[in-house]
Amino acid sequence: MTKPYYACDISQTLETEIGTGGLTAAAFAAALEQAEGAVDRLKQKHAAGDLMLTRLVSERDDLDALKVFAASLIKDTTDLVILGIGGSSLGAQALAQLTGWGLPGYNPAAGRPTIHLPENLDPLTFERLLAACDLRSTRFLTVSKSGGTAEPLTQMLAAMSAIEKAGGGEYLKQHFFVLTSPGDQNPLRKVAESHGLPILDHADIGGRFSVLSNTGLLPAELLDLDGEKLRLGAASTLEATLTDEKSPVALCAATTVGLLEERGVSLSALTSYDDRLQRFGLWFRQLWGESLGKEGRGLTPLAGVGPVDQHSQLQLYLAGPNDKLHTIITRDVKGEGPIPVSDYAAGPLSAYAGTTMGDLLDAEQRATLATLAQNGRPARHLNVASLNEESMGALLMHFMLETILVADMLGVDPFDQPAVEEGKVLARTYLAESGRSAT
Repeated sequence: MTKPYYACDISQTLETEIGTGGLTAAAFAAALEQAEGAVDRLKQKHAAGDLMLTRLVSERDDLDALKVFAASLIKDTTDLVILGIGGSSLGAQALAQLTGWGLPGYNPAAGRPTIHLPENLDPLTFERLLAACDLRSTRFLTVSKSGGTAEPLTQMLAAMSAIEKAGGGEYLKQHFFVLTSPGDQNPLRKVAESHGLPILDHADIGGRFSVLSNTGLLPAELLDLDGEKLRLGAASTLEATLTDEKSPVALCAATTVGLLEERGVSLSALTSYDDRLQRFGLWFRQLWGESLGKEGRGLTPLAGVGPVDQHSQLQLYLAGPNDKLHTIITRDVKGEGPIPVSDYAAGPLSAYAGTTMGDLLDAEQRATLATLAQNGRPARHLNVASLNEESMGALLMHFMLETILVADMLGVDPFDQPAVEEGKVLARTYLAESGRSAT
């Protein structure tokens, strides 16, 4: 069996460990039996080849085409703007942060362009981005599985207009690249073909589950991350889930549903003790909320980063309603960072003598878990020795598989989003009305 890339401890969700806020032995046993049934159905779908997500982790051939496409994107490029939203962007952002992207002090690797992921549709932000880039050496990658997602299409049209005004209208195929599905009814593909823009076929997988497909791995390649290692880590989580009745994924799914049904715990709060997992939290929030919130069922996702959110949320978590299941992700940080010069860490600061920043972060990680337990607040602990492609792939797969198992246990379809589609249809109606009034 492949070695695990993270450790999982669910003991602090149990009544025997934290008291009446935890799961009773009977409720946990019943929930674990439910989870095992969901795993059996997952095995059947995997064996039949029905789930692209579980097939992807063993594939490698698609990575070659991805590398070729990426090379053309970064050639002579200073700035690369990736246009997408939701699942077409959040997974890429989660992977990008492995390199430090989006964090203070980040600089792209030598020979790599500056990557921009302007996910939100704020016109002022987008105008400022275009004004800050040298449009002569800026490339745009539009990502949309359906080819009809309004936000990235609107951004692409604005960028095309900017390139046209800058005198580059006849060179659009050197500035714009597209990742979208095949199909005659795909509007983005039609536009790309009419202008001769390079196209890479989008893998046949829904956006919020697509981070290990070319939707996530193309941006990862652009940032010099190893897609094969990401899939290797994901494969280790999948293997454990399919072969071990008490795998971390099955145990976590059991605690999620068990606490919901026995204690009414309806919020899932993810706190990560590594800055590079900030966007991972936002990716989780979409995955969890959009996959499970249906038919009056579901659990509300919350995302935070420690220790900063200890100072903004922990008071509520410890003394407010006991309606949250906490998942704490930590990394082995003890000893990281410089030891302060002894003359500075003296007198009133002597408590810090001989300690590093990593020592304090390690103490705060452990203290948060212990304090939650002492206050009867259920918490799961996921720990990675180091945060790299393998461990990130393993964590991504953990939460995607847990989402699928929990959806099975709640009796909802994790892969659709009917309520979201209602809003999209109405937005298009309002947009059409706006266009008619303007003319």
